[in-house]
Amino acid sequence: MILVGGGALLWRAARFASASDFTVDLVCTGLGDPAPAGLEGLAHLETTEVDAEAAMLAEACTDSVVWSINNPMIFGPALVNSDLRIYNIHNGPLPEFRGLPAAAIVHAILQGRDEYAATLHRVDSGIDTGAVVDVERFAIAPDDRFQDVMMNGLRACHGLFERSLHAVMTGPEPSAPAAVVPGGYYGAASIRELPGHRGNANFERATALGVFAPRYPAVAAAAAGGAVPDLEAAALM
Repeated sequence: MILVGGGALLWRAARFASASDFTVDLVCTGLGDPAPAGLEGLAHLETTEVDAEAAMLAEACTDSVVWSINNPMIFGPALVNSDLRIYNIHNGPLPEFRGLPAAAIVHAILQGRDEYAATLHRVDSGIDTGAVVDVERFAIAPDDRFQDVMMNGLRACHGLFERSLHAVMTGPEPSAPAAVVPGGYYGAASIRELPGHRGNANFERATALGVFAPRYPAVAAAAAGGAVPDLEAAALM
C-alpha cells in the first residue's frame, strides 16, 4: 500500500499499517514532513504534486491500494484514472460536509448538529464525491467547541483506518448504504462568510479553535472580524 498525506495522523496510520500483515510500499508527504522515530526505514517521497508522481506510485505499489490521510494534495486524472484503488479518510460526514474539514466543523456547530463523523470513501474526480465505504460516527455534546469536535474527528479518522484496513486490503470492498441526505460543500467561501454568522447562538463554540488556532489562521481571522489571509486548501485541512 501507499500512504499519502501528512502530519501525525498520517504517520500514526503508517505505524499501524507497518505493524500489520500488509506491506507499506511508500509514504508520500509534502515537503519537510520527516518520518518519526521507528519509521525511518519506510520508503518516503516528499512532493507538492502527487499527481505528477503517478507513474512512480503505480510502479511502487504492490497491491494497487492508496490511502489518502490528512492529505492536502489533489489526486488528478493521472492517478484517478489509473488502476490504483484510492481511498480517502475525510474528517466529516459525507455527503453533507464535503470540502475543508475546518470549515465543515465550524458550520456543523453553527447548525447545532449533535452528531459528526469520519468517512472512508473512494476517490474520484470530484471533491469528496466518491462512493462511501464506511463511517465512524460520534456525538457532539451541547458544550463541545471547535477544538473538541476537531480532536474527536481526528480520533475517529484513525479509528476508522484501523477498523477498515483489513477489509479494504483483502476485499471484496465493503460498502455503506447510499446516503439519503443532501450534500453540502464547505470551502474557502464559507470561511469568508463567517462574520455574517456572528449573531448565531453557537458562534462562540464554532470558532473556539483552542490548540488549533495556529493551524487555521484564516478561520481565526474571520471569526475575529479581521482581514482574512489567503485561503489555501493546505491552510484549512
